[in-house]
Formats: sequence, C-alpha cells, structure tokens
Amino acid sequence: MPVTDGRGLNRFIAFPYDLYRGDPLWVPQLRMDVRTLLSPAKNPFFRHAEARYFLAQQNGRVVGRIAAIKNDAHTREHGDRVGFYGFFECADDPPVAAALFEAAGRWLREKGFRVMRGPMSPSINDECGLLVSGFETPPTLMMPHNSEYYVGLHEGYGFTKAKDLLAFEGSGGQIPERIARAATVIAERKRITLRPLSMKRFKEEVELVKALYNQAWEKNWGFVPLTEAEIDHLAKQLKPIVVPDLVCFAEREGKIIGFAVALPDLNVALKHNPSGRLYGLPKILWYARKIHRCRILLLGTLKEYRMSGVDALMYHWIWTKGTALGYNWGEGGWILEDNTAMVNAALHLGFRPYKTYRIYDKSL
Repeated sequence: MPVTDGRGLNRFIAFPYDLYRGDPLWVPQLRMDVRTLLSPAKNPFFRHAEARYFLAQQNGRVVGRIAAIKNDAHTREHGDRVGFYGFFECADDPPVAAALFEAAGRWLREKGFRVMRGPMSPSINDECGLLVSGFETPPTLMMPHNSEYYVGLHEGYGFTKAKDLLAFEGSGGQIPERIARAATVIAERKRITLRPLSMKRFKEEVELVKALYNQAWEKNWGFVPLTEAEIDHLAKQLKPIVVPDLVCFAEREGKIIGFAVALPDLNVALKHNPSGRLYGLPKILWYARKIHRCRILLLGTLKEYRMSGVDALMYHWIWTKGTALGYNWGEGGWILEDNTAMVNAALHLGFRPYKTYRIYDKSL
C-alpha cells in the first residue's frame, strides 16, 4: 500500500527499528535525520526528483517497505530510462519482497522507465548498494547494512548485478615508509601543498568543494552531479562532526586541485541509542568522545592530476593526521569494482577489501 499521510510515513520510518531489533551489527540512525532525508520539503534532492513510498502489511503489522524514485538529474546526465528503488527493508519472506518490488516497478513503469536500479536511498550520492559480503562487521557512517537473506530476495525476484562497490579497511601503525617517501617526493617535485579545512572559513571552504566535486567525479559509472543546494545541505549536516585535520585540500600554484574528506565514524556512538529518538542524544554525545574509527568519505582530484600521486599524498595526510589524533582504524570507499586505479592505490597504501555492496538492475 502507498504511504499517503503522516501516520504512514511514521510507520515507514519506524519499520527498520523493529526489524533489526536484536541484530548486534545494525546501527539505528536518528529518526529525525531519516525524516529529513525522506521529506521533499527538507531535502533538496527532491527539487529534481520524486518518490513514492510503499508499505507491505500482514495482519495489520508492517513486514516490509520500499521507495520508488524518479531522479531527473540522473536522466539528464545519462540519457537513459532508468528509475530507482531504495529504502528497501523486508522480513525474510519472498512473496512480500516480490510484492514490494512489483509495487515500485509498477510506479516506475508508469513514469516511462524501462529498468529499475538500486538500492539507492535515495541516490548514488547517499547510501547505496546491497551488502553482499562482509556481513560480520558493522557499517560505518553513511554506509548501509542489511541481513544476508536480502541477497536471495533480490536474486529470487530476478535482479541481476549492475555494479559492485568495494569498501576497504586499514588499521594501526604508521603508513608504509615507501608511501611516506613517495609522498614527499611528489609534493616537492610537483610543487603541491596540502592544508587542512579551516572551520573559521567553513562557508568559503564549502564553496571550494562545490567548484571541485562534480569535476572530480564526472564520467564515473552512475555519477549524478550534486547541486549547490545539495552540497550546502550535506555540509550543514556534517559540520558538527567534522575534524578539520581529517579534511585536506591539495593546492598547486595557488589553485585547488583536489580534496579529501574523512569523518569520525559516528555510528560507534549512534549504536548506543537503539530507539533512534532524540532523548538518546546525551548518550550519543558521551560515546562520540570515544570514537577511534573514521571513514574516508571522499577523495578526488581534477582530471589532469589523476594518476599523478596526488591521491596518495592526500591518503598520507589523512593517515598521519588521523593516527596522531588517536584514530586507529579507517574505512576507505566505496570504490567502483572496475576503478582499477583507485583500487590499486588503496591496495598499495595497505588497505584491504572487506565489504562488497551490489547495485542491481531489473528490466521493467
């Protein structure tokens, strides 16, 4: 059944907190943040997109949910007839999953789409992909988590792999000495300097990110440009947890040529608020002081500086600064499975792949 009112939206938001109760790895996000993500009035994504939310019920009880998503920015960028689904959660019940997929697919077909792709919640710039390996460890900030049976629900319905996204982990000690030496040589030879984020100039720093982001990721599979409003929205949400030394800008001759963003893994603290409600905020703040994990969320350079060692320079910065601040474990990614340059760079730096997320396609 489609969500048509506030009560239905409340049930849509609440379902995962019931479904994953007892799962030691699932991390409950703040319900107010989920509501903002889903709300056309609050999330600037919906200025170029539309979504319809559906619930599955049995005997008056919610047993599944899904969103069907029309993303005009994707259509403009890629010129295809691909619609999306996301926010999929379901009991281990193939007929229920099939009914949810069918509801989303029907809505997308009516909009003229020929392929349903996902999960994207709501886009490739948000949480995306279905966890297909690495179920034994918890998700990091802004990465999804799902039960292993979800893979069977998808493949049993006829979804096929479109692309895999790889997450890498690294831990402990100093960065390999060969990398440290190489970073020094690259910096000197190419006259590249690195600097941290300035919180005093936060608004201006966000403007630099706006100028770089869409250039740095253009032509990546599935890439959808972020609008200025979306970047502003993301920056506002992340500002309270930003650690300036974990964000760096690469400059050459006064010009910004790349940037990298690592964030403390707030999931470590969110884990201690199972209800996801605001009254648990004091407990979240208490545990937030004890975070020793981070996630390298973004790392990109202008096209002409790719494969030049600038990425290694920025990894070196985050690794050394993070270690000095007490972060002893980090996740890098996600990285597209066929982005050979970035995969090799991560391996060369001592990271290892430890989770795989899959984007699926289903013909409509």
